[in-house]
Amino acid sequence: MDKSVLMIAFHFPPAAMSSGHLRTLGFARHLPASGWKPIVLSARALAYPRTTQVANGVVPEDCLVHRAFALDASRHLAVAGKYPGFLAQPDRWASWWPAAVASGLRLIRRHQVKAIWSTYRIMTAHCIAHTLSHLAKLPWIADFRDPVSTSVEPGNPYSFASQHRWEQRVFGDAARVVLTTPGALRDYAKIYPEAHAQDRLALIENGYDEAAFVDLPEPAPSLGRPLVFVHSGILYTDGRNPVPFFEALARLARSGTLGAEDVRIVLRASGSETTYAREIERLGIGRFVVLGPQGPNRQALEEQARADSLLLFQGSRFNQQIPAKVYEYLRIGRPIFALVDDGGDTAEVLRRTGGARAVSMDDVDAIAAQLPEFIQGVRNGCISRARAEVVASYARSEGAAALASMLNQTTINHRAHLQ
Repeated sequence: MDKSVLMIAFHFPPAAMSSGHLRTLGFARHLPASGWKPIVLSARALAYPRTTQVANGVVPEDCLVHRAFALDASRHLAVAGKYPGFLAQPDRWASWWPAAVASGLRLIRRHQVKAIWSTYRIMTAHCIAHTLSHLAKLPWIADFRDPVSTSVEPGNPYSFASQHRWEQRVFGDAARVVLTTPGALRDYAKIYPEAHAQDRLALIENGYDEAAFVDLPEPAPSLGRPLVFVHSGILYTDGRNPVPFFEALARLARSGTLGAEDVRIVLRASGSETTYAREIERLGIGRFVVLGPQGPNRQALEEQARADSLLLFQGSRFNQQIPAKVYEYLRIGRPIFALVDDGGDTAEVLRRTGGARAVSMDDVDAIAAQLPEFIQGVRNGCISRARAEVVASYARSEGAAALASMLNQTTINHRAHLQ
């Protein structure tokens, strides 16, 4: 008989504010194959700044999803655009906590839940799990999709301090803490040596869900048209900054090395379209670069599949993070022009898999030197593809199997502790 696990995740369809929901979805889809039945406890759609239509089959039919009341303090409790910081401890969705605890206790009793799993980057999810673990005497696995130090909005000192206090509680009380990159695991092992010594820190990287890649299109023949390079997802002026790439492109255009007939750059859902539109106009590269709005995940995958190459931006500030899109890029198999820091985890994944040309994100000279050669290599079909056997190790089914094994061992240890 399957064992039930309560999965506490703020980001879950129809939320359209983070790719983090794909991790929870992947676990929920594949855990049953290892004997665990997922019960998802999320928030009502009212709490999401943006929602999207959920296609049939995105959420597994046999996955029970319960939604508890929650407000977004920045939208629902603000006056003249401002809200008291103490209402956002540990984050803007703290109101989710009491309702989710009440719902969680009912779900635990009704479905004889054996373990709890929660995922950050909404710290309130861990607060809910911490409370339920204590009240129901159940083992708890805490998942950190990103390090707290790079995720908190520092403009709210209440939230900043509260999240760091909660981080300490999580690493002190959770049966296991899961990180998504080797760099984050190393950093947290230094910060929390006791948890590391007790073997309570673990690594389950992000990945891709094979079912999402069925019937994707292929690029059109490239003869007589510009190659299409696509980037999907949010960009930041600090850490994922496309401006040096723009400057290199402008330099190549001025010198006549590249023309609009050679390459077309599509930046999809950058999150800062107005800012980047000004930079594109300032540099005179509007004939090269197109800014596009966010769309459903399937639409993004189809656009990536039709592309000739995929773009990636990941500077040194995020060296302990690997964007979720990297695994999708690798599975799609198009050549990747990666603007990354050589010492980061993203660069290490790309070295392991192959299929990418890595250049420092901030080095305009290096970008300008390597981009024309890369474009020619893509056009000639002589850029090597990612190694399929290595890419396959990042399938969501592999990650879910690792989580199921962790759940099995955690529940065994918990029962032994209670005896």
